[in-house]
Amino acid sequence: MTRRMVRLTPDRLEALGQAGVPCHTCVRWELDPVRRARLDRTADPLAGAAAEKEAWLSHVLREWGSCGRVALVDDVPVGYVVYAPPAFVPGADAHPTAPVSPDAVLLTTAHVDPRHAGGGLGRALVQAMARDLLERGGIRAVEAFGDTRSRGRCVVSADFLARVGFKTHRAHPTTPRLRMELRSALTWREEVEAAVERLVGAVRPRTSPAPSLRDAETPDA
Repeated sequence: MTRRMVRLTPDRLEALGQAGVPCHTCVRWELDPVRRARLDRTADPLAGAAAEKEAWLSHVLREWGSCGRVALVDDVPVGYVVYAPPAFVPGADAHPTAPVSPDAVLLTTAHVDPRHAGGGLGRALVQAMARDLLERGGIRAVEAFGDTRSRGRCVVSADFLARVGFKTHRAHPTTPRLRMELRSALTWREEVEAAVERLVGAVRPRTSPAPSLRDAETPDA
């Protein structure tokens, strides 16, 4: 079984839908409430939402760059995360703990197929997001609106966010805003790499240095 983290693209967004991963057509974050209500009154709201989602993704890719990661298991998409600057996410303003801090990117969606839950894919997706943002530079943190009730699929579970390194930034009974400092994520990664290096050094067999020619020579009597 092979696992890979790849960039979210319109083609991979479509593949998520074909694989049965939910929320690939959800526009809770991408549209403001007025536009969502207008979309619901159209003849085919689902098709309209899919078109809006793809248009939004293409727009963000063009204007800002990569805004998501997809988890592939044996080349089948089984999970994904979506993130973008608040200016690209008008739906966030409707949450009671809005607005997002001006120095942060917003994580809107994080989902892993329940059949692959418990294998660390959610954490790996968040780490892939953090690595992408760290490499860009100039971004201090990631924030997300958490759901303490775990009722909806469009808002990330607050418990999951806490497990992968987010801390409450603005408390709320049902929809707290949580934050992860990218500097902390970088420090954590360095500590893990250092620990692995120490472990490798501990299990690597010690070898005595080869004697030099000077050491091998017999001293004059």
